[in-house]
Amino acid sequence: MPSVSAHVAATLAAHVQHVFGVMGNGNAYVLDALERQGAVPYTPMRHEGGAVVAADAFHRASGGLAAATATYGAGFTNTLTALAEAVQARIPLILLVGDEPTSGPRPWGVDQIALASAVGARTYTVGRADAAATTMIAVEHALTYRVPTVLAIPYDIATREAGPIPAAPQPVLPAPLAPTGPFAAGAVTAAAEALAHAERPLLLAGRGAWIAGAGEALGALADATGAITATTALGRGVFPDDRYDLGVSGGFGAEAAMELIREADVAVVFGASLNQFTMRFGELFAPGTRIIQVDVAAAATHPYVGSYLRGDARVVAEALVAELGERDGRPSGWRESVDVTALRAHELGRADGLADDGLLDPRAAAARIGELLPEDRVVVSDGGHFIGWANMYWPVASPDRMMMVGTAYQSIGLGFPSVPGAAVAHPESTVVLSTGDGGGLMALADLESAVRVAGGHGLAVVWNDAAYGAEVHVYGRKGLAQAPMLIPTVDFSGLARAVGAEAAIIRTLDDLAVLAEWAARPTDERPFLLLDLRISPTVVAPYQQEIYRVNS
Repeated sequence: MPSVSAHVAATLAAHVQHVFGVMGNGNAYVLDALERQGAVPYTPMRHEGGAVVAADAFHRASGGLAAATATYGAGFTNTLTALAEAVQARIPLILLVGDEPTSGPRPWGVDQIALASAVGARTYTVGRADAAATTMIAVEHALTYRVPTVLAIPYDIATREAGPIPAAPQPVLPAPLAPTGPFAAGAVTAAAEALAHAERPLLLAGRGAWIAGAGEALGALADATGAITATTALGRGVFPDDRYDLGVSGGFGAEAAMELIREADVAVVFGASLNQFTMRFGELFAPGTRIIQVDVAAAATHPYVGSYLRGDARVVAEALVAELGERDGRPSGWRESVDVTALRAHELGRADGLADDGLLDPRAAAARIGELLPEDRVVVSDGGHFIGWANMYWPVASPDRMMMVGTAYQSIGLGFPSVPGAAVAHPESTVVLSTGDGGGLMALADLESAVRVAGGHGLAVVWNDAAYGAEVHVYGRKGLAQAPMLIPTVDFSGLARAVGAEAAIIRTLDDLAVLAEWAARPTDERPFLLLDLRISPTVVAPYQQEIYRVNS
C-alpha cells in the first residue's frame, strides 16, 4: 500500500520539474519515493541552503517550478538565508522538509513553522489522510503568490500507509491582472495620451515584464511612440530591438546613458519595483519627468511615481498599443536623433588593463572576458562589490539568462549553488558565475556541485581582491577599522582543481588566453573552468560610489 511519502512524491512529480537537495533522516523516505517513481529528476547538493538556491536559480532560468529538499532541524535551519532570498525575490518553489513527529518535538527540534514564517514563507504540513491534497495546495500557493512554500512531512507518518494515490489535478491559477472598470480604463487612456504627446518618451522594463511575457508588446509600444528603452539589471534583453536600448538603468548603467534618461519627459515603467539602485537613489529621472508605473503591486512602489496603473505588464502594454493605434499620432523621433550605441559605452581604465597599483583592473578584465565568452550563455551572480561588472560588460540575450541570487535579500555566498540550477535549466548553454572571494568562500561546499553538474558548460569568475570589497569602499572610506574587512589571499584555482575543475590565476589581460583556448574546445572535451582574478581593490564600481555618496 502506498505511503504518505509516496503520495507526496507522486503529486509533486506531476507539477515540479526538478528537485535539488541534501538527504537526511527527515526526508529520506520521500526521496526514496521520488527515486523509485523516477518521474522527476533529482540533483544532490552539498549544503541545504545550496539546494534552495539551485531551485531558485532553476526557476529564474526556466520559469518552471522546482523543489528543494532537506531534513528537519539543522537541515532546515541551514536553508533560511536562501529561503529569505527567494521570498524577497518572489520565487515560486517548494521546500520539501522533514518535521518533528506528531507526538511533539524532540530535544533537537525547532519550531520550523515559526522560522519559515519569520522570513515570509508559509508552511503546509501533510497528514496521513490528506498528503496528496495538502501537497497540491502547497503547489497552488507557490504558483499563485509567487513565493517559496514549505511542505513538511512529520517524521512519524512518513512511512504510514495512505491508500491508493489519487490523480494529481491541474493547479487553478488566477488569470493575468487586467485593468478593468471605468477608472482603470481612464488610466490607460491618460497614459496613452501622455505617450502620444511626449517629445522624449522612455520605456523602462524589469523582470516583472519578462515574467508577464510582455516583450513583444513592449517592442510594439516602443515602435509606436518612438521611445528609447532601458531595463533594470534583471530585465536585460526584454525589449526585442536593442538598437534603441540604453541598457541597464541605475548604477550599472553608463553615465552618458543615464544623463539621456534625465532628458525624458514621459517615462512608463513596466514590471520594475524602482528600487534604490535602479533609481540611482532618486536621481535617475529629472524632477520634471512624468513617471507612470505599471505593476501588479497594490500601489506604486516609489514616491516619484505620478500615475499608477495596476495590471499585468503584457496586458497593459497591449492596451496602450491599441489605444495609440486609434489616434492619428506618429512616433516622437527621439530615438533616431541620438547615437544610443555610443551612449552605452563603459569606461575601461588604462590600456594595459592594470590599475595604478599594478593589479588587474576589473573593468578591463570584465570587458575582455565579455569578448571571449561563448555567445550562448547564462550569467549567474553572487552578491558583492563586483556585481556591476557582469551587468556592465557581459551582454545577455534575455532576462532568463541573467540572475543575481542574493541581491534581493542583500546576501552573499549564494553563487556556486546557483550554477547547478541554471545548468539544469539551460543544459546546452555556458553558465558563467560571477562571484567574489568573500562570497565564494561562504559557498565553497557547492563548488563541487557546480563542477559536477555544469561540467564543460560551466565557468566561474572569482573577483579576488582579498577583501569584503563593498564594506571597504563604504565603511573603510569612512575611517572604520579595515582589518575585519580583509581576507587573506586565497588560491581559488587550487580549490577548484581539488574538485575536478580546470583553473588559472589571472594577473594580466594576456593571462585570459586560457579562457579563449577553453571556449574554443568542444564542451564535451573540456572541464569546468575557474578563473581566479587577482584584481585591484582600488577600482570602485560606479554603483558603489553612489552608495558611498548617499551614506556620507
